[in-house]
Amino acid sequence: MKTLSSGSARSAGFTLVELLLAITLMSFLLALAYGGMRAATRATQSGQLLLEESSSIRSAHQFVRRQINQMQPLPFAVAEDADLTRIVFSGNGRRIQFVGPMPGYLGSGGPQVQVLEIVSGNDGDELQFSHALLQEFEPERLFDREPIVLLDGIESGGFEFLVRDEEGTLAGWTPAWERSNQLPVAVSLGLAFRSERPVIWPLLTTGVRVDEMAVAIGGGRSGNSYQDAIRDLIENPDGDDR
Repeated sequence: MKTLSSGSARSAGFTLVELLLAITLMSFLLALAYGGMRAATRATQSGQLLLEESSSIRSAHQFVRRQINQMQPLPFAVAEDADLTRIVFSGNGRRIQFVGPMPGYLGSGGPQVQVLEIVSGNDGDELQFSHALLQEFEPERLFDREPIVLLDGIESGGFEFLVRDEEGTLAGWTPAWERSNQLPVAVSLGLAFRSERPVIWPLLTTGVRVDEMAVAIGGGRSGNSYQDAIRDLIENPDGDDR
């Protein structure tokens, strides 16, 4: 019987060193493959998150634009002054309040008093939305339900209002609205998000469809019900006392 020499025996298999080198190389290749898959997964998740964030921003932008664009010159309160001025719009850099329709099934019951407000939240500021029926409206009705958080993670921003002077000429933007018995020509909302949110809020500037010079209907009348407002709107569309 023919036997193998010691040199032939060594050439028929792997030495321990060769086996260790092979295992090390395989481990290195597996680590590279795992790292690539992990990086691809993170990139996919990051892209998906960015898409979701962008979609949320776009939806909020469209909603705010639509609600501001459709505001109506209906009074929701009466000022405590000699003329009992009816308030149809109030606003400052952090908050606006007005009357307008609601979309879809939320609009049942008629026009609603709506509030868009920038408030402090757990993760920066938040843009919140509240609403209540105009009929028999009382300020506390806005707190019947929790406000809807449209956006969070806001670092800075605010509202501005386009105003006309006494001669009817556009007089520029102001961060505070002082003519509560009139609607502004247009409303602007600029926002900047915190650095951990890699999204941009497109500057929102939208005009009001109705005549911004529309006065709280009826001027000095003391009634403040929804029915009175609609009746005055029909009888006195130009806002002049009759």
